Amino acid sequence: MRLHTAPLLLITALTAAAQQPAPVSASAQFQAIQSRLRASHAASDWLANLAAAQDQQALLNDDPAALLEVARAEVHIRDVHLNGDIAAIRELQQFVRMGQSTDFIEKTPDFATLRNRPEYADLQRDMAANRAPIALAATALVLPDANLLAEDIDVDTARHRFLITSVREHKIVAVSVTNSASGPAAITDFAPAPDPWPIVAIKIDRTRSRVWATESAMQGLSFSPKSDWGRTAVLCYDLRTGKLLRRVEGPHGSAFGDMLLLPNGDVIVSDGDGGGLYRLASNPASPDHLDRIDHGEFISPQTPALAPDGHRLFVPDYERGLAILDLTTQKVSWLAPQGRFALNGIDGLYCNRNQLIAVQNGTSPERVILFTLDAPLATIVSEKIIERATPTLGDPTHGVLIGRDFYYIANSGWDILDAHGNINPGAKPSQPRIMRATVPGPQPSTGSSPRQ
Repeated sequence: MRLHTAPLLLITALTAAAQQPAPVSASAQFQAIQSRLRASHAASDWLANLAAAQDQQALLNDDPAALLEVARAEVHIRDVHLNGDIAAIRELQQFVRMGQSTDFIEKTPDFATLRNRPEYADLQRDMAANRAPIALAATALVLPDANLLAEDIDVDTARHRFLITSVREHKIVAVSVTNSASGPAAITDFAPAPDPWPIVAIKIDRTRSRVWATESAMQGLSFSPKSDWGRTAVLCYDLRTGKLLRRVEGPHGSAFGDMLLLPNGDVIVSDGDGGGLYRLASNPASPDHLDRIDHGEFISPQTPALAPDGHRLFVPDYERGLAILDLTTQKVSWLAPQGRFALNGIDGLYCNRNQLIAVQNGTSPERVILFTLDAPLATIVSEKIIERATPTLGDPTHGVLIGRDFYYIANSGWDILDAHGNINPGAKPSQPRIMRATVPGPQPSTGSSPRQ
């Protein structure tokens, strides 16, 4: 009998596994919650709206905008939930503790009853403080071409030049590191995109003299022919000549927007539209195959950063916050915001031992910030804002760390565009500005001090 039991149990287990529904991706969960929020709001079903808002808050790991959704629903059910106003105030106080500010609370009728509460004046005062300018960086370079729509930057140390990608002009440009900030820098073309699409991400492999980049015909944007929308590719150029050496197209419907190079030269690219993370072997003899290394945990992954141990990635999800992905097990965990750290809206992310430098163009206000982690790199213990709410900070995107100097694109130009990539009426592109901030050296992280 036992000789037949094991195969029978195996068949039963395999049948049961086959009948199990596939895990629902974070993107699908997010879309379903958004649909519930819209439907319940239109029907003024505030109990259902609160349930959807709380599900969104859990999925997005206390994203500040999700806190506002919960607060709005709690205000509307105050007659059913006698502590609704008090609960809403708690959500808004957390929103403020996370360094955020918004005029939505002041303008929308949804929060009208809260504006009469004594705590509201404190919220307004603290949000005004969160909008106060902070400037720990200085201008390093000004690029003369205001139409570039500069997106990403890396440094070619051997030739003392930055390479910068252009969304609008579909190319990579070069500019000398030694240019003075007193006037526009001289730029030259390094390489064009092989297709009439924006070039987005860039990383330089100095060891192998290669330049890796992504091009993307982003859905709905006027930068590419409509017939190409949803197409994207990984590109490899010769660092010396700019010659295109390799082009690997991604899955249709993807948008490869950010990337990371691993020490062995392999490329990690993130699909900000489809939610995937892909790995491409750098060896030219390897097949042009992109291996997906996530399991649907991300909604909109951005620039990954390699941890010092070499086997973990910090992955910023524009919606869900900061994740840690183990490259060996592919297990994903999330850094907790602890009710005081806003971890959403990160575009560029860079690791310096136990520090993470983040360019956050999805927070309110936008900012460049330094997070310090504990020794296991599992918990944030403090933050320090490098730049916020200054005249030079338009819509920051990405940067590069050279020693202790962090160079970043401060005013990319995205902030003057509409939803289709067209310049808003009356707006005028400004010359892209590269800022430089000296980052303090990594410190022992034994404490748990609050925001600096």
